[in-house]
Amino acid sequence: MDADALLNSIRDQSGDTEFYLPMPAGYKPGSTKYVVVLGTVMSGLGKGIFSSSLAKCLQDKGLTVAPIKLEGYLNIDSGTLNPYRHGEVFVLDDGTECDMDLGTYERALDQELTCLNFTTSGQVYRRVLDRERTGGYLGRDVQMIPHVTGEVKNCLRELAVASQADVVFVEIGGTVGDVENAYYIEATRQLAFEEGRNSVCFVALTYVMEPRILGEQKSKAAQLGIRRLMECGIQPHIIACRAQNAVTRKVREKIALFSNVPPDRVFSMHDCESVYMIPDMLRGAGYDRAVIEWLELAARIDEDGERRARERWSQYVSSLRSATRQVTIGITGKYTAVRDAYASIIKAFEHAGVRLGCRVQLRWIDTSELNDDNAAEALADLHGIVVPGAFGTRGAEGKIACLKYARINGLPCLGLCYGFQMAVIEFARNVCGMEGADSTEIDNECRYPVIDILPEQKKIEGLGGTMRLGGHDIQVKEGTLAGRMFGPRTRMRFRHRYEVDPRYLPQLEGGGMVFSGKSPRAEIMNILELPQSVHPYYVGTQAHPELTSRPLRPHPMFLGLVHGALCRAYADYDEPLEFDTPASSTPPTDQRQPTVKPAG
Repeated sequence: MDADALLNSIRDQSGDTEFYLPMPAGYKPGSTKYVVVLGTVMSGLGKGIFSSSLAKCLQDKGLTVAPIKLEGYLNIDSGTLNPYRHGEVFVLDDGTECDMDLGTYERALDQELTCLNFTTSGQVYRRVLDRERTGGYLGRDVQMIPHVTGEVKNCLRELAVASQADVVFVEIGGTVGDVENAYYIEATRQLAFEEGRNSVCFVALTYVMEPRILGEQKSKAAQLGIRRLMECGIQPHIIACRAQNAVTRKVREKIALFSNVPPDRVFSMHDCESVYMIPDMLRGAGYDRAVIEWLELAARIDEDGERRARERWSQYVSSLRSATRQVTIGITGKYTAVRDAYASIIKAFEHAGVRLGCRVQLRWIDTSELNDDNAAEALADLHGIVVPGAFGTRGAEGKIACLKYARINGLPCLGLCYGFQMAVIEFARNVCGMEGADSTEIDNECRYPVIDILPEQKKIEGLGGTMRLGGHDIQVKEGTLAGRMFGPRTRMRFRHRYEVDPRYLPQLEGGGMVFSGKSPRAEIMNILELPQSVHPYYVGTQAHPELTSRPLRPHPMFLGLVHGALCRAYADYDEPLEFDTPASSTPPTDQRQPTVKPAG
């Protein structure tokens, strides 16, 4: 039975049929292809990196791709997750707080994603329950199958319609066998049945162990993980074998025999020097050809476009590997024990370093134990620092001490979000003479609350306060460093509650601080700087520019910091810095209104 016949046979949801098939308006089964990436054996294998790299291979061929991450946890979004447990919270332009894998997709594909590209079990269940409460199931008892799985399929098809994608890449979080993602796996099995032959390609990412004590690769865990997937009714079409070293032919043949997957579609995906080399690794192994063949997409390939895209990417990788200079930049934060908490910052430095032909060595500095007495020792041999975002009181005074040292000693410095706020506090205390200046987030009774809850939110503070989330336009002051970076206007993403209190602007500006970017519609300060006649590079932003940095288009604020670090590290370095128009200066085509999220 083809997809159209199947669809016609199950239209009636109110009769005796057991099918439940909600379809978005304009969707035609079989028109969009799907690649479903699942993990076996263990988590942490890099499904997001693998999936985004494979999607890039298809995108380079001229196909339109759209990724979606299906998370098993019951949280509505990632906004309340602790960075120690789950890495950074990535914020999309429409205000969605999501998993850090969405950042991986945005950087690899150079796309502006939306809430349609991220789904949690909490969202799925809420949609099902809301529909049940409004009579959307026509009196039927609501069950995991077909209603919850039907909602998952509906999410995938909604994305297909909205993106008009040739291929939707579906990454299922967790590992096959986890309780929380079992219904996602079942939903994709049903999707393959409903969409028709060669419409869904299942890719199993597994792990091949190589115990040091044995000195050889062992595939038994991989075999059992794939068996678990097949027990769920899914026959993988491609198997990617993660391993430290290249997976041997013998091991790949064992896995092929055990899984009914042809040996030429069981690939090695071993460790490599950089994640930016993975797309070429996948192409060289033939992953992209295998997907194209299974999904019957050969007629849509643009070979000339692919050649140009590969040349641009190859130039980037070559520049990454050929850098000769090196600078050391400190990340002065309180989550430094978990590198994933600053994943986008790490990538933004990589992008800027490649553009300027240098390697950026990062040093992790926990500000929890820093103060005016020991900050100089911690920062003495650095060429620059970034003061990243955070919430709460721990480490705040240490960040202020780092900012003070950087300001006085001409150390290139970039403050992000909370770091921007701490820069205002430090300047108010030590330049403007406002002893006791602070943020009401830290001290609600401070003498000079230069950082306070957003003015427009004070009226609804009794309702729990709000978070300013997502992309917002910034009006940039002419004749400033920010003006050189962005021109008269730009757009960046935000995630904060507190802001510079406008009452103290005259004192701060009188002391020499320049607020070079603000909201067009309110007295919300978004960018600050010190004149370059006073300091080589001292910039802060209430935004998170790291979220919109791209490999081929690094964000200007990180370019400026790395350039300042190079000037400090090398006395003979005098190359001028020219800024490109950043990715964040142009709103996405499918612009959505940024959300305002209840606090807590």
